[in-house]
Amino acid sequence: MTLTDHLAHQRTVLANERTLLAYLRTGLALLAAGGTVIRFLGENRVLHATGVVLLILGSGGLVVGVWRFIAVARELRRVYREPPDRSRPGAGRDRSA
Repeated sequence: MTLTDHLAHQRTVLANERTLLAYLRTGLALLAAGGTVIRFLGENRVLHATGVVLLILGSGGLVVGVWRFIAVARELRRVYREPPDRSRPGAGRDRSA
């Protein structure tokens, strides 16, 4: 793997981690909002239902975020472990030397 490939891989890994953190931040914010609505405004049926919906969306966001992070991380490991494509001229040649 050339230096360019290595740096591109690292940028992609970091982008995947940033995306996971965004999912976690959003999911936790929805959970907090839902809990707050239920706790302090839950006497009203509509607001209670809104709080429950926020809790469900927050939980779903957390699950989807973790699932996507794992799927992308697995795909990155698979792609960067495969042998280079020998059908292209110069493929697999280490140009860093």
